[in-house]
Amino acid sequence: MKLALATLIAFGSISSAALADDLRKDYRSTGMCSTSEYREEYVPGNKNSPGYVKIWNEAVQVPCTTTPRATARPTMGQQPVSTDTNDCSQGSLIGGLLGAGLATTGSRGRDSWWAIPAGGAAGAMIGCQIDGG
Repeated sequence: MKLALATLIAFGSISSAALADDLRKDYRSTGMCSTSEYREEYVPGNKNSPGYVKIWNEAVQVPCTTTPRATARPTMGQQPVSTDTNDCSQGSLIGGLLGAGLATTGSRGRDSWWAIPAGGAAGAMIGCQIDGG
C-alpha cells in the first residue's frame, strides 16, 4: 500500500511539472505575459437619466520580467510601507548570557532548573530592546 502511494505521488508530480512547462512554453516563445488592469469610465447623464461609472478588468499584454518586482508605489491616500532593519541579535545574546548568569548566582538548589532559563529569556528580551530592536 505504501509503495503504491509513493508511486502515485512520484508520477503525479512529474506529470504536473510537464503540464506546467507546457503551459509556460508560449510565454517563453513570445516574451509577452498578460496581466489584468482595472478600468473605469464615466458615462455622463442628463436630466432624465443620471450618470454612472462603468467598471471592468481588462487583460493587457506586458513584457515578461525575470527579476522580482520592486515594492509597489503607494497610491493616493496610502503611506509607504517601511521595513524594520534593526538587528538585535548581539544584544539578545549578551543579555541572555547576563540574565542566565545572574539567575545562576541568585538561585539555590531546586529553583535553578527554572530560574536559569527564565533569566536567560528575560535577559535576551531586555538586551534586544537596549540594542535597538
